[in-house]
Amino acid sequence: MQNNQNPLQSLLAIMAKLRDPDGGCPWDLEQDFASIAPYTIEEAYEVADAIERLDMDALKDELGDLLLQVVFHSQMAKELGFFDFDDVAFTVGDKMIRRHPHVFGSEVAESPGAVVRNWEAIKAAERQEKQSDNSALAGVALALPALLRAQKIQKRAARTGFDWPDGQGALAKLSEEIAELQAAESCAERFEEMGDLLFAAVNVARHYGVDAEAALKAGTNKFERRFRAMEEKAGDAFEGMTLDEKEAEWQWVKREMVNP
Repeated sequence: MQNNQNPLQSLLAIMAKLRDPDGGCPWDLEQDFASIAPYTIEEAYEVADAIERLDMDALKDELGDLLLQVVFHSQMAKELGFFDFDDVAFTVGDKMIRRHPHVFGSEVAESPGAVVRNWEAIKAAERQEKQSDNSALAGVALALPALLRAQKIQKRAARTGFDWPDGQGALAKLSEEIAELQAAESCAERFEEMGDLLFAAVNVARHYGVDAEAALKAGTNKFERRFRAMEEKAGDAFEGMTLDEKEAEWQWVKREMVNP
């Protein structure tokens, strides 16, 4: 199959065979959009992981897995008469041309910032044409990671003028949310106030030009490095150490590690 077709056509044919009721794969035949969606998200994260590790062999492999997800969804849609892979490719190609008028048209964009502004303006116009929801917040995907979605929602709201004039207002709001969390008396109240606190923290990050998703990832990775270093230094004695002893080890790691 692969020797007689170009690689993409071969992949499409493989997926069609896997989904063929006559001799296809029982697992593949059982799937639908909802059951495959978690795998699609997982593969996107694995692509990002390979990029972060600068592992080009892994990146090639993970990009293939991600492409397979597009092919899988396209095959299921084709079977239902909605669209096929060619429609997907044409749609994204048309979108790229439409959103780059400075490349494929006569508009001028001399900086990355100008490109982003044009891109967002074109997206906003597209949303107005496609959806009945005319909110400035329309179209922000519900399935995005929570911090990333909070950032996008806040940016959209800020474009309408609903925003703190500077970071001080955002910091004051964060302090207010901390106090409200401390005053919360029930689990339901603490849950709600923690959500408000995290949302406020994302707002502070945005005002200081920090990507909250990337910052939390970096902070979590730093904690993991330090904790592993503590475990390695203490060895088998680590679990039996008191909290004060572990804190002393933590401070040693912060002082002595080359990349703490």
